[in-house]
Amino acid sequence: MSFLKRMFGIGGAQAPAAEITHEGYRIVATPQKEGDQYRLHGEISREISGEMKTHTLIRADLFPASEDCVEQTFRKAKQVIKEQGMRIFS
Repeated sequence: MSFLKRMFGIGGAQAPAAEITHEGYRIVATPQKEGDQYRLHGEISREISGEMKTHTLIRADLFPASEDCVEQTFRKAKQVIKEQGMRIFS
């Protein structure tokens, strides 16, 4: 159960969030602290027909510094947007 708590951020510590916009999408990086490392975690969102749609991005990647994790979250989110576009909200 503790693995799921860490994986989905239930009760786990979280580093400060960072945010950017990319091609009309809002990307928020929220690295999840796991021991002395940070798991890639964030959200991609966009307003569609007046409704805010959100896709949660969680990967197995771990980084020693939260700044590295934020940078890689943005890189991965941009890749997902490029490859899937609006389909990520389906």
